[in-house]
Parts: sequence; structure tokens; C-alpha cells
Amino acid sequence: MRYLIALAAALLLNAAANLMMKVGMHDISHDGGWLKDGPAAAALGLLHRPVLLGGILFFAANLLCYMYALQKLPISVAYPVMVTAGFAIIVVVAGVYFHERLAVSQWVGVAMMLAGVWLVATKAATQLSGV
Repeated sequence: MRYLIALAAALLLNAAANLMMKVGMHDISHDGGWLKDGPAAAALGLLHRPVLLGGILFFAANLLCYMYALQKLPISVAYPVMVTAGFAIIVVVAGVYFHERLAVSQWVGVAMMLAGVWLVATKAATQLSGV
């Protein structure tokens, strides 16, 4: 069970990190762009962007949780669950927060992806009892 919790934490951290990067880069785009003053200035600029630093830290925490989960979970299940569930979270948050919109056909695609991962995960769950 703790490996499944670690996988859930990894997917939430991954989605949060991506969203934080989007917020941070939105602010930077209004200041002239990420590399307008060169790579060194861009790297130093991170120190003044707590949202971007938070996103990097969330990515690092995501890696730790994901590596822990992979100790027992098959990657053929863990990766699709993490990526697809994270994608669904990002799509919903992007619609609410960034006002991004998907066409009906795109929503159908998201639903089909989630259904496919659910099929993969439920079959694996029977094989992983006790994890």
C-alpha cells in the first residue's frame, strides 16, 4: 500500500511542479523572456522566482516518491498511471486557472486515456495484492 501512496504522491507532485513552472514562466515572459540576458542571468533569476524554485523542488520530490514506488510496482503500470492521471489533473487546472479550453473531442480523448490506464491498473492490482 505504501508504494501506491508514493505513486499517488509522485503524480500530484509532478502535476503541481508543471503548473508552478507554467505560472513562473508566465511571469518571466512578461519581463522579456527566460534567456534575454543569457543563461547565467536566467539561472540567477531563479533565486528571485519562488514559484519556479518551488516547481523544481516539487520535481525533485516527485522523483524521490516515484523511485520509491518503482521498488515494487511494475513500471508498465506506474508510469502510465502517473503520467495520465497527472495529465488529467493539469487539463482540469489549466482550464480553471489559465482558462485553457479543450474541444469535446479532446475531452473524449482524455476520458479514453483514463479508461485505458484504469484497465491496465485494475488488472495489475490483482497481480500486486499485498504491495
